[in-house]
Amino acid sequence: RIREEGKDSIPEHPYLYEADVEISLVGGSCQSPVEKFWNGSSAMYILQKATHKEESDSMEESRTDDAVYASEVLPKGSSGVLALSVGRAKQLISLYTMVQNPNMTYLGMSDLVVLPPLWARCDGSDPQHTCWIGAEPLKAANKVTGLNIYTVSCDGPTADKTRFANLEELKMEHKIRHHSSLVTTKGFAQYELIATTAIEDTIAESGNKICVDITWNGVEKILETPPLISVATLNIALESGDPRSPVFPLYRELQFLLALAEGLKMGVTEWPEPSESESALKLVQEFLTDLKKKLDGDYIFENKNETEKIKCDTAAVDSCIKSIFGERGDLDFTEQLWCKMKSVSSYQELIDCFTLVIKSLECGEIQPWIHQGSSSFLSQLIQQSYHGRMEDVSLSDITPVQMLLEIGLEKMKKDYVSFFIDKSRSFLLFQDYFISTSVDLQEQVHRVQKLHHVLEIVVSCTGLLQFRHENLFPLTQTCMKYYKENPLNEKHVFQLPIKPALVKKFYQNDNPEVWKVEISSGHGQKEVKTTWQVSTNAPVEHGTSDSSGFFSDSTVNGSSEERLYFITITQCSQVQFT
Repeated sequence: RIREEGKDSIPEHPYLYEADVEISLVGGSCQSPVEKFWNGSSAMYILQKATHKEESDSMEESRTDDAVYASEVLPKGSSGVLALSVGRAKQLISLYTMVQNPNMTYLGMSDLVVLPPLWARCDGSDPQHTCWIGAEPLKAANKVTGLNIYTVSCDGPTADKTRFANLEELKMEHKIRHHSSLVTTKGFAQYELIATTAIEDTIAESGNKICVDITWNGVEKILETPPLISVATLNIALESGDPRSPVFPLYRELQFLLALAEGLKMGVTEWPEPSESESALKLVQEFLTDLKKKLDGDYIFENKNETEKIKCDTAAVDSCIKSIFGERGDLDFTEQLWCKMKSVSSYQELIDCFTLVIKSLECGEIQPWIHQGSSSFLSQLIQQSYHGRMEDVSLSDITPVQMLLEIGLEKMKKDYVSFFIDKSRSFLLFQDYFISTSVDLQEQVHRVQKLHHVLEIVVSCTGLLQFRHENLFPLTQTCMKYYKENPLNEKHVFQLPIKPALVKKFYQNDNPEVWKVEISSGHGQKEVKTTWQVSTNAPVEHGTSDSSGFFSDSTVNGSSEERLYFITITQCSQVQFT
C-alpha cells in the first residue's frame, strides 16, 4: 500500500506497522540516511522503532490489517529517531524476503511486485554492534531473482589503532564468505583542507567546508595515503561574511546594498551606526569642494593612483583586497559618491547629501564624468546638467533610497566584473545574466549577491589553496553555471575535479576525516562487496548511550590528542531465488 501511494508523490507521513515499527518511504531525490554505506539512488523503505507512547484501542484493532498513518496515533512533536532491536530488524527483513520470493506460492500473492529496497535501523545490541540491516532486490526483466542482504556494524570512537582491521585478513574473510578466489580493492579518503588554515577555529560556527574526496584502485594497506594517480574531487561550501576573509570589506558594502534594497521593498530602512570618523555628509562636502577646485572647462578625472587611494581609503581594505581590486582605476563620479555615502547613517543625512550634489549640478559648479551606459537616475541628471537644464527632483519618500541603491548597484557590478574578467574569462559566458538591467532592482541585487558568493569561493581557493588561473577557470565556470540556474544557496557544495598533486601538500601529513577500503568480487548482479571504514563523525544518528560498546568513548592511555575514529564495516550476502 505504501508503494502504491508513493507512485505519484512520496508520502509525507510515516506509517505504523504492528504497533512498534514506523515505516517511511524515502524518495530517490532526498538525502539517503544510508548513503555512507549504500550507493543506490532509488526510493527505499526506512524502518525504525515507533515513537508513540501508548497503544490506542483503534490501533489495536487494525494492527494485523492495513498499515495506518503513524501521525494519526503518535503524539505531535515525536520526531526522534529510535532504532529497532537487532532481532526485530532481522525478523522484518525475513518477512520482506519472503514477500519478494516468487517461490513462496503459498502466500497467495498472484500479483508479485518488485518492492523498493528496505533498510532497518538497529540499536547495536548484538556483539557485532549492528546499526543497519538492509535488503535490496536483484532484478531481471522486472522479476526478482534474488536479494542482496547488507549488515552495517559500527564501533567507537577509538584512537586505539590495534582495533583497526588488517587488509589481508579482510580480503581473506571476503574470499571465504563468498567462495571467491579473486578480489579487487578500491580506496576512498576525504581530507579537510580548510582545517590547515588560520580559520580552523571558526569552521563549526560558520559552516565553511573545503575538503577533497580521493578514490583509487589497488589499496595496499589500511590508512595508506592516496597515490598521485588517484581521482580527486574538491568540495567547497563557504558562507559569506567571515571577518577574516580578505573580501570582508566588500561583504559589508554588499550588506548595506541589501539593506537599501530591503528598505525600498518594505518602506523602512535600517541605517548603519554613525561612524566614529567623518560623517557621510562631510565626506560629500569635501568631495564636491575638491571637484569644484579641479574644474577647468571639462571635468578632469583623477589619475589611477588617486582613484586607488580614494577606493582603498574609503573601503579600508587590506593588502589582499588591494591586489584583487587595485587595478581598477576608472571609478566615475557616481561610484566615488557611493564610496562617500555608504556610511550614511540616517534618512535625513541621505537627503542632505543628495541635496548638495543636485545643487552643485544645477549651478554648474561641477561637470562630473560618468561611465557610458550608466543608467541610474543620478546619471541621467548628470547628463541633463551637461546641457544646462535638469528636471525637478523631489527628494522625498523612497526616491533618495532608490537613487543611492542604483549608484551602489552599478559600482559593485563593475567591481565584480573587473575581478572576474581579469581572473577568469569564463565570466564572459555569464556576464549578460549577472549584470543585466532588464530585470527589476531587487532581482539585480539578488544576482550581485550570487556574484559575491562566487567571489568568496574563488578568493578562498586563491588564498588558501594557491590556485592559479588554470584551476580558477573551471571553478568559476562551475559556480556561475549553478547560479545562473539556481537561487542563492550558501550551503550548496560546489564540486571540482582536480589533480591530487594540486592539494597534496595540504593533506599528505594529515589524518583523513574518512578513510575507506572496498573489497569486491564477482560481476554485475553477482558482485558482492565488503567495506571497512573509519570516520571522525558518527556514521549513524541513532546510536544509543545504553547499548553495550556501541559508540563507547575510548582512547589510548587516556590521551585525548589522538584522532578518534568510528569503525564501520558493511558486509553483503546474496540470496538467490532462481
